[in-house]
Amino acid sequence: MRTILLFALALAGQAQAFEPFAPQVDTAPLPPAARTWTEPNPLRGNQEAMAIGRSAFNQTCAHCHGMDANGSRSPAPDLRRMGAGCKRIADDALRQRCLADADAFFIKSVRYGKQKFGIVHMPPWDGVLSPELVWSLRTFVENAPAR
Repeated sequence: MRTILLFALALAGQAQAFEPFAPQVDTAPLPPAARTWTEPNPLRGNQEAMAIGRSAFNQTCAHCHGMDANGSRSPAPDLRRMGAGCKRIADDALRQRCLADADAFFIKSVRYGKQKFGIVHMPPWDGVLSPELVWSLRTFVENAPAR
């Protein structure tokens, strides 16, 4: 029992030891509309944003969510599933509302992180990642191929 407790404490310490850092990407080509936290995602479908998001994801998020968002064998959730059900909704207005809800959840999770019972499961990235970079990450993740 003591060994298990020590192992759990060591893992908890490692999870909290991760410090967010800004990726080395250029967001200058992105439109000004992406510089706010307003949903829905202003970069949805933007090819430039997908490329920027992929680079940023692999620099900052892949450690927990898997390279190229392939989270099937990573310790954190597979982000490709977030909002995936929205794409199957036939009614356009309802589909857009569903995607906006998924965008809001993504933005809140990235900005403020995830903490439960005093353990940081995901660090907060607010102040580290700009809105246009987070929207680029969202654009990449929602277009990353399922494997």
